[in-house]
Amino acid sequence: MEDCSQKKIVVIKLGGSVLADDESYRRAARFLTRRLHRCARERIVVVVSAQEGHTNELEAFARRVTAYPNPRTLDLLWSTGELRSVALLTLHLEELGVPAAALNAHEAGLRWNGSAENGHRIEVLSMELRRALHDDSVAVAPGFFATLTSGTFVSLGRGGSDLSAVLFAKELGTEQCELIKDVPGYFAADPHSHADARHIPRLSYDEALAMAERGCDLVQQRALEAARHARLRLVVRSMDDSAPASVVSDDAVDA
Repeated sequence: MEDCSQKKIVVIKLGGSVLADDESYRRAARFLTRRLHRCARERIVVVVSAQEGHTNELEAFARRVTAYPNPRTLDLLWSTGELRSVALLTLHLEELGVPAAALNAHEAGLRWNGSAENGHRIEVLSMELRRALHDDSVAVAPGFFATLTSGTFVSLGRGGSDLSAVLFAKELGTEQCELIKDVPGYFAADPHSHADARHIPRLSYDEALAMAERGCDLVQQRALEAARHARLRLVVRSMDDSAPASVVSDDAVDA
């Protein structure tokens, strides 16, 4: 039984792999609505990626225009994918009667100082985000991007929405961050190609980072490093409430 006696903030990231088509946004909205019904005092920050394949499509479009697109211009083009996801998910939540706020990258508040090589150096200015959570049950924010002091966008690398979610969770003082994937957590082998792959219910950050170094891209390596630095527990799961999950942590606490 969840403890709903205290108002709490939950950070949930929805990756592009679970936002595979337009119907996926409706499923995601229903998933979040069920979560709120279980604990009405929760306030949820949802960090979204672009729809699956959309970032690659935008890059291909840019390279049809020029073989060497300016990185800042390409980041600006890419950002439209995340903003589309923010708007679509918010519309579906509103249709279900859930008070939701759609934030752009500036309002979400991730600020990149231009010299950092890891997620610990990104500043989080959370005033607008906290205001949105005060007024609405859900705040939907774009992942994958921070803004420079000049106001331009900068991408956080492939899988950067994982890092966005971890940084928001750290700033908002949550104990854990939930990363929603198209598989229910970590497996000993790729479950897409090995139907009998063993599920791993719990692993340390060292184990998760070792898997990332061997090519497992389930969770971005920089996000794992930032979560370990913040002593933040990661719960990697699917939208199926009955499926298992994987907990990445250096303590013995269950999800």
